[in-house]
Amino acid sequence: MHRVTLFLLATALTALGSLSGCTTNAATGRTQFAAYSRADEIALGTSAMPSMVAEYGGAVSSAPLRAYVSDIGNRLAAKTEADNPTLPWEFTLLDSAEINAFAMPGGKVFVARGLVEKMTNEAQLAGVIGHEIGHVTARHISEQIGKQTGVQIGAAVLGAAVTAAAGERHPETGAAAGVAIAVGGQLVTLKFSRDQETEADHLGLRYMSRLNYNPAAMDQVMAILEEAMGSGRQPELLATHPDPASRRVNIAREVRTTYASTQNNPKFVLNEERFRTQFLNPLKALPPARAQRPGLDITPAYPRAFALNQPATWCAHCAGAEQAGQHGTN
Repeated sequence: MHRVTLFLLATALTALGSLSGCTTNAATGRTQFAAYSRADEIALGTSAMPSMVAEYGGAVSSAPLRAYVSDIGNRLAAKTEADNPTLPWEFTLLDSAEINAFAMPGGKVFVARGLVEKMTNEAQLAGVIGHEIGHVTARHISEQIGKQTGVQIGAAVLGAAVTAAAGERHPETGAAAGVAIAVGGQLVTLKFSRDQETEADHLGLRYMSRLNYNPAAMDQVMAILEEAMGSGRQPELLATHPDPASRRVNIAREVRTTYASTQNNPKFVLNEERFRTQFLNPLKALPPARAQRPGLDITPAYPRAFALNQPATWCAHCAGAEQAGQHGTN
């Protein structure tokens, strides 16, 4: 192997090794490479939460509605693995018209009013919150930062190595290889994000069923997203999040197999009446979401608009991870 190539690869391994160690995640059972410790994740989420809430229009003004969401969230969090129940969980109902939900490290979960208003039962809300809890317990944000950092380092090193190996006589070879490596690295990161979404769906089904919610409601949430999305969907290969139809296939499979005993079982509920009378009706009686009020300009640090033809905007954890990764590597 070319001497320069050996040096560059050794440098890459050293850099990658300094980012973080590998741990076995109690929720997923996977060995993962995470960029932050548990304490770091808690500190990051706690410090960023106030500005995030403000940037998304603030919390809904109704204390009972906020408590409704927090109650479901806290009961779901109590069903998580290992020491995850002891995270400083907080669940915020955002006064935003967006069809969105997202999580931040350390147990901060946000659900936008625009998404909840499209729901018809409490189990759907539990499914969304459970999915976001899954991002936290699976430590997806820290993992994503580590993955992106590794891809960036690897692409830079391999690009330099190929250019050096090609030599001055074939500069076009090195340039073409650099482009190919960069594109390949991007696709690896995108696929990684899609896998995270699938894993969060899996964990959301687990947590909601542990609270005796009918896991079939998760598929109903995907139907809401699919209907809202309409036409103009981008190719799944280049999306950080799976198409709702793909997610529905996976969810249906799990409901049919792992959670078969929950179907046609009165123990596993949707809580339609409770949701309508105690949550939806009071929510609809409130003034319009702050994001809809004339003259209010809310410009968040993270991409906030729910673009129906861009699934990457449906959940902010990947965008937040990318931004945090960039800040951490500057």
